[in-house]
Amino acid sequence: MPLNIPLLKNICEIAGAPGFESRIRNLVIEEVKNHVDEYHIDNMGNLITIKRGSTKAPKKVMLAAHMDEIGFIVSHIDDLGFLRFQTLGGFDPKTFTAQRVVVHGKKDIIGVMSSKPIHVMSPAEREKPAKKEDYFIDLGMPKEEVEKIVAVGDPVTRERDLIEMGNCVNCKSIDNRVSVFILIEALKQLKNNAHDVYAVFSVQEEVGIRGANVAAHSINPDFGIALDTTIAYDLPGAQPHEYVTELGNGTAIKILDAMTICDTRMVNFLRKTADDHKIKWQNEILVAGGTDTSGIQQKGKNGAISGAISIPTRHLHQVIEMADKDDIQASIDLTVAALENIHTYNWDWT
Repeated sequence: MPLNIPLLKNICEIAGAPGFESRIRNLVIEEVKNHVDEYHIDNMGNLITIKRGSTKAPKKVMLAAHMDEIGFIVSHIDDLGFLRFQTLGGFDPKTFTAQRVVVHGKKDIIGVMSSKPIHVMSPAEREKPAKKEDYFIDLGMPKEEVEKIVAVGDPVTRERDLIEMGNCVNCKSIDNRVSVFILIEALKQLKNNAHDVYAVFSVQEEVGIRGANVAAHSINPDFGIALDTTIAYDLPGAQPHEYVTELGNGTAIKILDAMTICDTRMVNFLRKTADDHKIKWQNEILVAGGTDTSGIQQKGKNGAISGAISIPTRHLHQVIEMADKDDIQASIDLTVAALENIHTYNWDWT
């Protein structure tokens, strides 16, 4: 079955900066409400969906795919109507240059990120690395017009459409909307889960795993699987041992990142499940960064046997993030297979 690219496009393009996830959450509700037994929104804004298991004494399996995308928040409007901003999530400032953004005020308006023109920079300025403070947002309007629409505290997101390139999709916010898409598709396909599945569409991951921490504390899962993107550094200049993952080489099974050492039982279970179902997979060891895996693993009362299914992605935290369609499909397949077989595995410590 081919991927539902129109749905993936809608999911990637809709706005949802950390703390401002209402639009993407409403889209997800419409997609999953007829495929789960119940759902609710917690105080943090997490969308927690539940698909009940078939056993008499089911355990709890928590999955998490964060809805938020890296973005900005308006911090100042100057006398000429230009906006200053703070980041919501991690950015390399050089990627700000010449980008269009959407300011979500009383209505959505397009702005452009700019800085001092190179033509009037001193030689010393040209040599300096870009800093966030060098940039501003130009709305093309004077201050009195800007203030009719925009206020300090309004969120700002990046503007870029999803396109298909070869066997890949390319867009802003593949991190982590591709995982939102994968979890939606998995819920639609899931038929034979023995344990209760708590599929959480979490908030504020990009600013510190905040939503997943709260959700895990509330759910107290026995098992946990996070869905998120990971680095595919299969690029010119990189050595093979630096790749982390490669596009087109399958879904990635996380071994560790900077915030989590995945439970070896979960790693082995995911590997075995992938092999049994002839799903292409690769290992992931990421020495920097973290995902909702850490929140799921640590924040329940008893801790959870946790791991992650990661989607190899080039050009992370830019507006040109790229993932391979076959890797996306493999991630859906492994998610469904894991949920339908998790009750058959021997989870004893050996």
